[in-house]
Amino acid sequence: MAGAGSGFGRRTAERFAEEGATDIYLVDILQDRLELVIEEIRKRGSSPISMCFDLADADKCGEAMAKALSEAPLDVLICTAAAVEEKRFINIELESWRRQLDVNLTAYFILGRDAARSMVKERSGVILFTSSTAALGHSLGFTPYCVTKAGEVSLMKSMAVELARSGVRVNSVSPGTADTQLCTDLVGEELMDKWRKDGFPGAPLNRLATVDDIANAFLYLASDEASFVTGHNLVVDGGHTADLYEIPYPEDTGHTYA
Repeated sequence: MAGAGSGFGRRTAERFAEEGATDIYLVDILQDRLELVIEEIRKRGSSPISMCFDLADADKCGEAMAKALSEAPLDVLICTAAAVEEKRFINIELESWRRQLDVNLTAYFILGRDAARSMVKERSGVILFTSSTAALGHSLGFTPYCVTKAGEVSLMKSMAVELARSGVRVNSVSPGTADTQLCTDLVGEELMDKWRKDGFPGAPLNRLATVDDIANAFLYLASDEASFVTGHNLVVDGGHTADLYEIPYPEDTGHTYA
């Protein structure tokens, strides 16, 4: 579980433990966050194996996967880590671009490739990526994030086709705006509190995605119930991307949608 220290990654690791997963590898850049997750995984009866390193380091990604595979073949690989910075396109520095590319795409490639090399020998396995609704278009101020998330979806589809005949399935989940620490860091606690209390107007279902919404999507895609699903980007966004256009009535008209 890459990106297991918080948000989607943490809750997904917990849900897999609740469903009976035995050994769960936990990857995060912050050891203090990993310690909290380790405790939760143990409470649920599974064995956590923590790996603390920066996913932007390609060599460390390869070393971590080699260590995991030296113990036993992987049944499921889930990548949820993300690097993001809000900045208008003309102000993006090369360092920021490179970091988001390294964490959001190159790490997924390395971990996915090395896991796949083992899975094809076993002729089974599931690889799952966390993409984003940002992969489907553009979000103002988030060019590198949108580009790398779109790249993840493309990578997922390429892997799904290439690995299908070896019995390996590859899919992704694209969350909408969610109640996570990452989103809070981006928009601030005050706005997040408003969305929690009053609803999130960007989604027709009028709420933020929860970590359970996304963890349950991963559980489904990893399960036998999804045995004929591969190459699919499962959008979990409360209808946000389906809502193409609403007439922008001025507030003083008093218009409300029935």
